[in-house]
Amino acid sequence: MVGNGKMNPSSEAEEEGVKSLLKWAAKYGIEVSESCSSLGLGHCLGVSCFPGAGGRGVAALRPISKGELLLKVPKSALITTDSLLSRDETLSLALKAHPSLSSTKVFTVCLLYEINKGKASPWHPYFLHLPRSYSILAAFGELETQALQVDYAIWAAQKAVTKAKYEWEQAFTLMKELKLKPPLLTFRAWIWATGTISSRTLHIPWDEAGCLCPVGDFFNYAAPTEDPDSFENVENWQNEHAKDDLDIHHSQRLTDGGYEEDVAAYCFYAKKNYNVGEQVLLSYGTYTNLELLEYYGFLLEDHPNEKVFIPLDLDIHSLSCWPKESLYIHQNGRPSFALMCALRLWATPPRQRKSIGHLAYSGCPISEGNEIYVMKWIGKKCDALLKEMPTSVEEDKSLVHLIDKMVEYENLREWVKEASAVFGGEFGDNNILKAAYGVEGDNELTSLVRTKMLIDRWKLAVQWRLMYKTVVARCISYCTDIINSLSTQ
Repeated sequence: MVGNGKMNPSSEAEEEGVKSLLKWAAKYGIEVSESCSSLGLGHCLGVSCFPGAGGRGVAALRPISKGELLLKVPKSALITTDSLLSRDETLSLALKAHPSLSSTKVFTVCLLYEINKGKASPWHPYFLHLPRSYSILAAFGELETQALQVDYAIWAAQKAVTKAKYEWEQAFTLMKELKLKPPLLTFRAWIWATGTISSRTLHIPWDEAGCLCPVGDFFNYAAPTEDPDSFENVENWQNEHAKDDLDIHHSQRLTDGGYEEDVAAYCFYAKKNYNVGEQVLLSYGTYTNLELLEYYGFLLEDHPNEKVFIPLDLDIHSLSCWPKESLYIHQNGRPSFALMCALRLWATPPRQRKSIGHLAYSGCPISEGNEIYVMKWIGKKCDALLKEMPTSVEEDKSLVHLIDKMVEYENLREWVKEASAVFGGEFGDNNILKAAYGVEGDNELTSLVRTKMLIDRWKLAVQWRLMYKTVVARCISYCTDIINSLSTQ
C-alpha cells in the first residue's frame, strides 16, 4: 500500500497518543486491552506499525480463524450525522434552512462544526488522531494532476477538484451561519473533511453518508481477490451465489464487517485465517488504483483489480454492445473479455459480422487470422501509446527512487537542482519550488509542511502513471506471446 495518509506510530509520543485514544475508546464500550499497557484491541488484536504496508495497522496477537469476530464498536461511539445533530440544537436548526444539501455535504459540515468545538467535543481525542492531510484526487494541484500524464486520469483529478469546490461553495453560507472559525471555512479545511469522510467512513443502513468508526478505522485495506467484472467467471459466480438468502447473508456477515442491529454495534470479522504477527486487513470494496487514489489517497502495487484503459477508435465503440468501463486491460496485461469480444467483431469484414456475431459475443476466437490481427492491433496501439508518453517506464522508476532519496538532502532546493539535471521537463522553471512556496503569507514551517504534502501527492501521481505504463508494457508482451504461439501451430 502506498501513501494511505495514516500516521506511523514510530515515536514514543505517538505510541502514547494511541494508548490515550484506546483509553478513551474503552469508555465508549469499544473493546481494548484491559490495562491499555499495550496497544491492544479486544483479545486478539494489537495496533502495530507496518512500514511499506500501510503504516499504522492492526496485527494478530494470536492465531485468528476466518469468520472470527475481531472488534465490536457500539453505536454510541459511531460518528454520524444523527449522532452529531442529536447533541446540538443549533446545528439541527441551521441545517433545516438548507434542505437542498446532500447527505454527504451535510455530514461534512457537521464534522467541521464538531471539530470547531475543540475539547468540548466528546470525540475530540479521536479527532486528534486523524491525519492532518489527505492525498485524494480532490487535493491535487495542477502540478500533480499533469504528472498523471494519462488523459482520463487527468480528467478524473480535474473533475474531483471542480466537484469539491462546487460543494464547498454550496455549503459555505451554512458554515458561516454556524460561525466556524476562519481556518475551518477555507477550501483546504473542506478538502480535509471531505478526505476524512471519503477515506474513513463505513456503511450504515440509516444514512448513505456513512459513519466514522473510531478504532475500527485502524484496519488497512486489502483488495478483493475476485474480479466481479470478469466475464470469464460469470458462470462460476452464478453457481457460487445460487444459495438461499440465509446462506448469502451469513457469508457476507463473516467477512469484513457491518452494522448489526441485534447488538447495536459495528462488528468486524476476519476475512481469512491469520497467524501471529500478521497484519489483519479489511476489504472496502473493489477499486482500481485510480479509484483508490480518488477516494482514499493511496495506491496498491501489483493491484489484482487494476484496470488500464487505452484509447479506442470510435467505430470500435459504436460496434460494441459492451459498456466502455468493461473495455480494459487487466493488471497482468491480458485484454478484458469484453475488449477482446469488441475487437474480434470490429476486425471482421462488415458483411460477415452478422453471421459470426454469436461467436464474438460468446468470447470464442473467430479465426486464427482474426486473432493474430487483433493481437497485432492491440500491441501496436500499446507500443504507440508508450512512445507518446513524456517519460518512459525506466525514467519513472528513477524518478520515484529520486523522490525517496529526498530525505538525504539538507534542503529542497538542493534536491530540485539535482533532479532538474536528470528530469528537466517536470522540474522546468522550478515548478516544484513554485508550487510549494508560492503561497504568500506562509512561514517557513508552513511552507515545509505544504512542500511535504505536495511531494507526497506528486509521488503518487508518478507511481500511478508508472503502474499504468507497466500494465501497457505487459499487454504488449502478452499479445506477442499469443501471436508467436498461433504462428507456430
